[in-house]
Amino acid sequence: MRVRQAWMLAALMLSASAAAVGTTAPLPPIRVILVGDSTVAPGNGYGDGLCAHFRPEVTCVNLGANGRSSKSFRAEGRWNKVLDLLQDGGHFGAQYVLVQFGHNDQPGKRHATDLVTEFPANMARYAADVRALGGVPVLVTPLTRRTFKGAWLRDTLAPWGAATKRAAARENVAVLDLNTASAAAVQAMGPAEADTLAEAPPPPPSPDGAKVKSKFDWTHLGPKGAALFGAMVGRQLAREVPAIAPYLK
Repeated sequence: MRVRQAWMLAALMLSASAAAVGTTAPLPPIRVILVGDSTVAPGNGYGDGLCAHFRPEVTCVNLGANGRSSKSFRAEGRWNKVLDLLQDGGHFGAQYVLVQFGHNDQPGKRHATDLVTEFPANMARYAADVRALGGVPVLVTPLTRRTFKGAWLRDTLAPWGAATKRAAARENVAVLDLNTASAAAVQAMGPAEADTLAEAPPPPPSPDGAKVKSKFDWTHLGPKGAALFGAMVGRQLAREVPAIAPYLK
């Protein structure tokens, strides 16, 4: 009798376990589109590092492009590709577009924009365009440069971060404050460790004092930097856009 009861109990437990598994709905496929400058772009930005943190149900498209500002990305027709993707993406459960600019909007850059008027208006327009096509816009403040003066980081992009946050508030959309978080992380590292995030190591000093050609700078990222800041953006995204959290590994 006791053996029979034990078998019945085991069968009930297996049945309950199978039912629980059967009621777990699979995640519907979604698409995440990344828009920005070289600090997002494949090869020297964090975009691919962020894409690596998504589950297989996510189609992550990195459209970041070197040297682009909030003005030139649209003027060159690159934004049209994003709009086309949104219009053709009806089979996705949701489409998210992350937009980050600022580096090439600064004075002196080829595609500079006015910080007070043009830049925030451009960012707000990106958000409005995405929402008009049924997508979910997420604005991102610019990744910090890793330039130090002595022991202290020079956070030259903070004003563009603040303008991005104002644009997000104007459009009532989510914003990821990558500028503040990345600046804090880099400051905590100090100059020597922060240099290890670069696309290439600092060049050795030349015996004759001549300038050594190198890809090293304090803006672009190698694999270590891409992984660090990609994970940072992923954590912020999960916090600020809870619907996407289940799609992150």
